Amino acid sequence: MGDKRSAFQSFKRVVVKVGTSSVAYDTGKPNLYRIESLVRQISDIHNLGKEVILVTSGAIGTGAGKLGLPGRPKTIPEKQAAAAVGQGVLMHIYEKIFAEYGVTVGQVLLTREDFADRRRFLNARNAMHALLQYGVIPIINENDTVAVDEIKLGDNDNLSALVASLIDAEMLILLSDIDGLFTADPRKNPDACLIKEVREITPEIEALAGGSGRLGTGGMTTKLQAAKIAMHSGVVTVLANLKEKDVVRNILSGEPAGTVFWPCANKMDNKKRWIAFNSSVCGRLHVDEGAARALLKNGKSLLPSGITRVEGNFEMGNTVSIADPDGREIAKGIVYYSSVEINLIKGEQSRDIPRIIGHKDYDEVVHRNNLVLEL
Repeated sequence: MGDKRSAFQSFKRVVVKVGTSSVAYDTGKPNLYRIESLVRQISDIHNLGKEVILVTSGAIGTGAGKLGLPGRPKTIPEKQAAAAVGQGVLMHIYEKIFAEYGVTVGQVLLTREDFADRRRFLNARNAMHALLQYGVIPIINENDTVAVDEIKLGDNDNLSALVASLIDAEMLILLSDIDGLFTADPRKNPDACLIKEVREITPEIEALAGGSGRLGTGGMTTKLQAAKIAMHSGVVTVLANLKEKDVVRNILSGEPAGTVFWPCANKMDNKKRWIAFNSSVCGRLHVDEGAARALLKNGKSLLPSGITRVEGNFEMGNTVSIADPDGREIAKGIVYYSSVEINLIKGEQSRDIPRIIGHKDYDEVVHRNNLVLEL
């Protein structure tokens, strides 16, 4: 255990995510002591020559405090108003404290659409790399001022994992107000034990997840979702408590802290990670038993002959889910044909495609290089 953690010292690029409960009091006002401690640690790591990206929650909570709202806003317009006020306040605090340590920061606001559209995804990736090359620490938040339910990433736990995947970070540190993943809720059960490492997120591990805090949106469930994304992206994830003294520095020194989620042995390539975690699903293809077996067992592409039904309206290049005869989702992939064309060629042989729709660009509807099996 200690030996494996010692490798953390050599990591060059780290994403640090901090939750609302860690940067704000229950009143909604910023916890300057905690923020100052976090900024000092990140600045020190930055001075050591490491690249750090900070993903921060707290804009809505901070804005709610500034507006005098009781607790977290309920409606989307209230959240957007609180975020508009809170983002400015939060960024001003970070900028001021980082400046004391001579570090330049840059604000990056992201929504689900920035990840779902492949071109915007690559643009965001290039922008982040440029900031890092200039020695700037990107401070990232979900763009709650414009985000609505359909395009929200869920919360900043998932956002931080997608960012870690986006920029090929080696480590994701999720900081909150608990010490890690426990066998039960430590706030309710005194016999709860800290789980020091996780190699696979099993249904049993998922069953340990609890609810979320008063001002935050992310409970243990979203932290496990984030860890799962990171694990499949080849990123080490550590879940730890910001209250612990010098916690970020200790983690990167290889000292035992929190729960470590080790990456999967088979890391996905960049395109497949994008299909699995970022792209918006625009429709669904139902396949027969033979096609399902070919995809799951033999690593084959999806041919028109195996498709039985098409759901939704989508264009060539969109991402769709693929379901077996029982309706269970078995894969996601990028289609070479539109829903209208697939409806015409489903159940047919690839050689007959030109006769049916007048052209044939590909034999496959979804090529295996553009296909990810359900995790």
